[in-house]
Amino acid sequence: MNKNDIKKVVLAYSGGLDTSIIIPWLKENYNNCEVIAVSGNVGQADELEGLEEKAIKTGASKLYIEDLTDEFVEDFVFPAVKAGAIYENYLLGTSLARPVIAKRLAEIALAEGADAICHGCTGKGNDQVRFELAIKAFAPDMPIIAPWREWDIKSREEEIDYAEAHNIPLKISRETNYSKDKNLWHLSHEGLDLEDPTNEPTYNKPGFLEMGVSPEMAPDKPTYVTIHFEKGIPTAIDGVEMKGADLIAKLNELGGKNGIGLLDIVENRLVGMKCRGVYETPGGTILYKAHEVLETICLDRQTAHYKALVAHKFAEIIYDGQWFSPLCKAIQAFVDSTQETVTGDVTLKLYKGNMINASVSSPFSFYDPEIATFDEDNVYNQADSAGFINLFGLPIKVCAKMRKKNNLD
Repeated sequence: MNKNDIKKVVLAYSGGLDTSIIIPWLKENYNNCEVIAVSGNVGQADELEGLEEKAIKTGASKLYIEDLTDEFVEDFVFPAVKAGAIYENYLLGTSLARPVIAKRLAEIALAEGADAICHGCTGKGNDQVRFELAIKAFAPDMPIIAPWREWDIKSREEEIDYAEAHNIPLKISRETNYSKDKNLWHLSHEGLDLEDPTNEPTYNKPGFLEMGVSPEMAPDKPTYVTIHFEKGIPTAIDGVEMKGADLIAKLNELGGKNGIGLLDIVENRLVGMKCRGVYETPGGTILYKAHEVLETICLDRQTAHYKALVAHKFAEIIYDGQWFSPLCKAIQAFVDSTQETVTGDVTLKLYKGNMINASVSSPFSFYDPEIATFDEDNVYNQADSAGFINLFGLPIKVCAKMRKKNNLD
């Protein structure tokens, strides 16, 4: 990439610390190029307020704010829920949002005739991979600028210094300088005191949690919630049908006030290091639990066990930024086939960070009370089990006799 050829750059813009300083940095280092900022709305709500004014004031020629919330939920979040995709207990909040944002970023860059796409991901993180792999899927020949891999800024402290020197307003201070990512599905916290795994997160400190409260701050009275699924997709809460984004927002409210969905983990990043993060995923945690409970009665044993293996791989693919890969598409086709009968209702009791099963029902349930009962029944002959055990255990019996004959034990 020849810098002299870069006249117009499309920037993935959140208005956070990184992207706030990238606009003037691009103009300083890329021949005063035109910078078009693009913000993908994936449910981060108040973070979008005042974004256009800020982008223009810091040097952007214009700002696109693209409402991607419904697409994010229906085409990315719900497939992950149906699959049960979880990466090291992490419900993939950032991982699921990046491909939909990057897809729109590439589309706008092509429509604008841009010479390059720029993102503010660090060279230590996973997001640089997620953004760039998605961009390659839609604009394979587009040059990509990643300032963290070019500039001499080494820390968030130095970023703040740069912002102050260029009169760029920030919503954070040096004391609240957590690295955060927020969308409808989750909020992540990294950095500062959390970089030391011996430090307990300050859950009860005002302003730390944004999507809910800690379990000890939750009400003493439980909340019951019933979620209806159609073919693995949640469609209603307590009998009220609603679109996906509204359903998640409602579960965020219920889960947040009951201390649901807090996660503190040290995860294995794609780039090879371990990183400590604290996540808030109240509604998502409820959805994953409810879907898991429903599958216990709607999937046969072999499908359930094999699907768990596939879910592990699917989560890894999502985490690694390979959403637009052939394998990702193939796995989703498999998952969809398993969800044909995953329809029904699940009731959970939410209480101080806990989700307790209260009820599950489905017209496609494999659970048969007459077969499972400990009382007398007319459909199960218990004597049949003797022959089954003899055949099932035959390899063990043959092995034991062989070892005894050859004095191997």
